[in-house]
Amino acid sequence: MTITVIKPGMLSSFQDMGRHGAQHLGIPVSGAMDTRAHRLANALAGNAAQEATLEITLTGPVLRFETPACMALAGALLSPAINGEPIPNNRPLIIRKGDILSFGVRQAGARAYLAVHGGYDLPPVMGSRSTFLGGGFGGLHGRALRKGDVIPLLSALPEGGLDSLARTLNDMRIYLPAIVGFASRETLRLLRSHHTPLFTEQSLKTLLSTPFRISPHSERMGYRLQGPRLSMHEPAQLLSEPTSFGSIQVPADGNPIILMADRQSTGGYPKIAHVAAIDVPQVAQGLPGDTLRFREISLEEAQSEDVRREQAFARLDQELGGFHDLLRTATT
Repeated sequence: MTITVIKPGMLSSFQDMGRHGAQHLGIPVSGAMDTRAHRLANALAGNAAQEATLEITLTGPVLRFETPACMALAGALLSPAINGEPIPNNRPLIIRKGDILSFGVRQAGARAYLAVHGGYDLPPVMGSRSTFLGGGFGGLHGRALRKGDVIPLLSALPEGGLDSLARTLNDMRIYLPAIVGFASRETLRLLRSHHTPLFTEQSLKTLLSTPFRISPHSERMGYRLQGPRLSMHEPAQLLSEPTSFGSIQVPADGNPIILMADRQSTGGYPKIAHVAAIDVPQVAQGLPGDTLRFREISLEEAQSEDVRREQAFARLDQELGGFHDLLRTATT
């Protein structure tokens, strides 16, 4: 029950919902950059949200399935195909022994997520299968995929009955609310930070009225932004404190950094704002050169959006319940 890596792609690594509870030890949370797409791929493949997916960045891998499986892709549109035939995102699909999954031209987004029913057979490290590339642990040998890697699976589908199962999946109608799908917003929503009063009023106005461009020096640790400099009323020495996904730090050069999945566990730079959790996945799908605009919302509005997202995932899980039961019955 394995998958063979024929080509690794630009950067393909296994991620889950993150390695929580170890930041006090200096261990980053890591996990999927776009948690919404990660969760959607898992739901469509009949997995729990915490199951690891393969995070695929820009140029996808070429993978040969050595066993039949049910798979699903979500997130960026990277022109996926099985044996050269185009396949859609956001659908559970049957893939047979010997089939080749490949990717082509990027159409939108930066990161896609591949889930396989039953999950990947990877050893958890500190309770997570996420790959921390900087530390060299988690995922598959603590690194991105390489040519010739063999990825073990936890379960497989039997050879018999695949045609019938494929027809059942093809006939399924799946309604995806916009809040759980891949979508683009013109303006990202922000919340003020407890450090916001340290910045000049003009800096906050600039952040909320001026477009910023994603710098080429952006990666899983943080997205550096290019635009007008943001400044404080006066220099201040701050105690280091825990960091969070989506916080916008401003170092001495005045160029903001949005902290992402592999962010450091603590930091002492002042934080002018936080990207609302509902919009962090859109940041993760951005590319160097893309423009980001921001607007302020209240904590109550941000919490309301989080509730809406969780309700949408709960409805989706309920809708897919019969399909999940079918997969569990068929899986060996």
